[in-house]
Amino acid sequence: MFTRSVKFILASAFFAASVGSAFADAANDEKMKKLATNAGCFTCHAVSGKGPIAPGTDKPIGPAWLDVAKMYGGKPGAADFLTRVVLEGSNPYSSHWKNKVTGVAMPPNTAAISETDARSLVFWILSMK
Repeated sequence: MFTRSVKFILASAFFAASVGSAFADAANDEKMKKLATNAGCFTCHAVSGKGPIAPGTDKPIGPAWLDVAKMYGGKPGAADFLTRVVLEGSNPYSSHWKNKVTGVAMPPNTAAISETDARSLVFWILSMK
């Protein structure tokens, strides 16, 4: 009887922690999506799939964030590099997204987002699976 009670308590605690974590993740997702919306990120990017299409092409303006997470997730220095890209913009001649997006440079965004918020957004993007 005691063993069954302990198992039930442990299973309940695990379930509650999982549900709590899911709610926290969902709340953070909404917070990050709102941050991205306010900073204008969705003008060029989508979370997944094809984002906004550049006029006269069939390619998205910028890469989907799931693709960014796949390309950079787990790489040393990725968060610092991507935070700099968000803040300072990117080189349009860089070939890492060649033939996947339009090749338009990402503009500097220091007027639209703080470094702290940019870093939070980048960590959220890199956590995507």
